[in-house]
Amino acid sequence: MSSTGRSVGPSAPKRAAEPWIRANDPLLADAAREWKSAYVHIPFCARRCPYCDFAIVDESEVGAGGHDRYIDAVIAEIALESNFAPLDAVNFGGGTPSRIQPHQLGRVLGALKSRFGLAPGCEISIEVNPEDWSHAFAAGLVAAGFTRVSIGAQSFDETILGVLGRGHASTLPGEVVASARAAGFASVSVDLIYGHPSETTMSWEETVTTALELHVDHISTYALTVEPGTVLSREVHSGAPRPDDDIQADRYEQFCEASAAAGFDRYEVSNHAKPGYACRYNLATWAHGEYLGFGMGAHDHRWGTRSRNHRRLDRYYSDISEGIQPRLGSETLSTVEQDRDEFMLGLRLAAGVRLSPFARRFLDGDEGSRYLDAGIIRVDAGRLVVNDPMLTDAVARESLSLSAGDR
Repeated sequence: MSSTGRSVGPSAPKRAAEPWIRANDPLLADAAREWKSAYVHIPFCARRCPYCDFAIVDESEVGAGGHDRYIDAVIAEIALESNFAPLDAVNFGGGTPSRIQPHQLGRVLGALKSRFGLAPGCEISIEVNPEDWSHAFAAGLVAAGFTRVSIGAQSFDETILGVLGRGHASTLPGEVVASARAAGFASVSVDLIYGHPSETTMSWEETVTTALELHVDHISTYALTVEPGTVLSREVHSGAPRPDDDIQADRYEQFCEASAAAGFDRYEVSNHAKPGYACRYNLATWAHGEYLGFGMGAHDHRWGTRSRNHRRLDRYYSDISEGIQPRLGSETLSTVEQDRDEFMLGLRLAAGVRLSPFARRFLDGDEGSRYLDAGIIRVDAGRLVVNDPMLTDAVARESLSLSAGDR
């Protein structure tokens, strides 16, 4: 056992096997806390979207052979790891993973399987941009072992796609969904962004209606945020309108109502799924499960330690060439700090967070009591649940004063 009280060796994962289980079921959240996952960061992009602050690389800067070199480096990084249980979920994110050919992505999957093993029913997910898709690409992904695809639709309004810097036509995501179904993906998801000042109520209504009419299994919705250092932040600083919080709240409520009527359950603030289709990687992350991170800028969390890789490609390559983990930094958390992190993450789950010592201290305090009396939070079946997901951040901020005293 590690000092955190969690096993550091392989163990049989606890899982809810019933395909009909609702995405917001507390039993599923409890099971996800024990799952083991891996995240693979693919940083390449054809261009940077104006709102993006992720660790990415413009493909024009890497030259011929850049993709192969990167995949070789990720496989070498995987070889530096050991002593981790078979994986319940693998997620390829970015950047734009669909810039990489399926056979190259399959090499990474092969390395993960060889090094750690894949648990029965392991979810293997990839984020894709619609303009990268083809029937051959889809077939290649399925042949490589991918079971789930998340399509970056963002909007079904041509005007909004333009201001978001997206490179696909509004009709293309629907074609990708149909192609993914035909190729045999077990789960298909779309991502949406709401709240750009150019977006109208009618535009968002049409986007939501179109997304639901695609009959996908999962939808993620994200409020447009102004991140420092982005093109969007510079535009706002120069006088462009900033996204309106109240309008974004209305957009979010509108989607939640429409998706619930269509059979979706919200299982996390931004994620909605039909029964049996909650993203295992997402759920495990918010339930404070352990995960490995590979690639430039990737983060990981295991055995009470959080680590992050270099965000610069040259630094990442340099460390890999020397046979060392490409860490920008790491921190080992105390038991109290882990308890705090689990609480902060678990607040975002519709199932809530277990009543750990930290949660009980929060409930016993003035703010926790006030939130209980106001009906903002509740205690239900041994879990603390935020009743209104839009107030999750407010509850989390109040708990920060409690955690400050533990340092």
